[in-house]
Parts: sequence; C-alpha cells; structure tokens
Amino acid sequence: MSGSVLASDALNFDAIIAAFYQHGWVWLPNFLSHELNAALLHEAQYEAQLTPAGIGRLGDHQLNQQIRRDATQWFDGQSAAQQQYLALMAQLQLVFNRRCFLGLFDFECHFARYNQGDYYQKHLDAFSGRSNRVLTTVSYLNSVSAGGELALYDEHDQLIDKFLPTAGSLVLFESERFPHQVLPAIDTRYSIAGWFRKNTSINGVLDPAS
Repeated sequence: MSGSVLASDALNFDAIIAAFYQHGWVWLPNFLSHELNAALLHEAQYEAQLTPAGIGRLGDHQLNQQIRRDATQWFDGQSAAQQQYLALMAQLQLVFNRRCFLGLFDFECHFARYNQGDYYQKHLDAFSGRSNRVLTTVSYLNSVSAGGELALYDEHDQLIDKFLPTAGSLVLFESERFPHQVLPAIDTRYSIAGWFRKNTSINGVLDPAS
C-alpha cells in the first residue's frame, strides 16, 4: 500500500504531505483517537437521523438505488463529537493550504451507514473544471470482517487498493482524479464521508456546503 502512512505518523503532517505529493492519496490507519471515534460511532448509530442518500447537488439531486444504497445525515456541528472532528479536519485544511497551495475554502461531511447489501457504484466526486470538491475523505467508525471495502482506482481505471473499514482510519484522495466505489456491505458499516472544497459560485451566488 504505497500511499499509506504508518500508525505512529497518524498526525505527522510531514509524512501525510509527502505521501500525498507522491501518490495523490494517503491512508491513515489511526487518524481518530479511540475516544472521539467511539463518540462519533455512538452518534451515528443511536442519534443521527439517517435517510436514503441521493446523487447530485441542489436542483440535480435525486434518489437512485441502482447507483447507491447508503443512508446519510449531514453534519450540523451541534454535538461535541462533531465539533472535535471538524476541528481536526480544519487542521488538515490549514496544512494542505500552506504546504500544497490548494486554496481549500471549507469542509462538508456526513455520516454514512451501509447495511448488508448496500453499495455505491464506481464514480468520481468531482469532474475536471466542473466541481468545487478538491479532496475527498472517508473516516471509518467501525471495523468489519468483510465487505464494504472502498475500492480506489487510478486515472486509467486500474485498481490501486481496497480499504477494508477499520475503526479510526481515514482515506484521503484527490476528488477529480480517482474513481472509487463502495463494494457491497456484509457487516453494517459506519463512516464519515467528507470533502474539502474551494470557493466557487453559481450564477454569482456562493455555492453553499450541503
């Protein structure tokens, strides 16, 4: 796994940036502390109002269970666990802006639950020149024995790796560069999907975070 950063380097920003520069993606096996991960998992399991996820944004939003079957709830920043997670991602945003000059403007994310058989077909999170999503992040909140892997592909549609959900880990990659999919879940899978975004506007109006 050539883009991985060792567990002891989970918040070693030099190692994170070095792996990102080389590969365009990075895997952090122990990104979240046990305490924060447990709090976020509890919220996702017992407090979040998860509803069937759609595809597209704003006027293009629609449900299509042939493409994706997960359930989601967007962060509103109201809980202590959400605030701690967003603060951690703000640290990443600052480092990427200072070291990689990406112009990241904000971060949006949601809880996601994949029950047995749920999946998300192969897709890109951004299309060149037509999206403000720059970096995609996936934080896993629980470990599973099989199923629900994130399959990451390169620009030539060749498989790079499959990431089995492992509690506390995070995968980060360039949104418009790497197609990816969530393979059918066997065990119920909880995660946080997020996007670092640049500042764009639609018809002169700032494109808001969802």
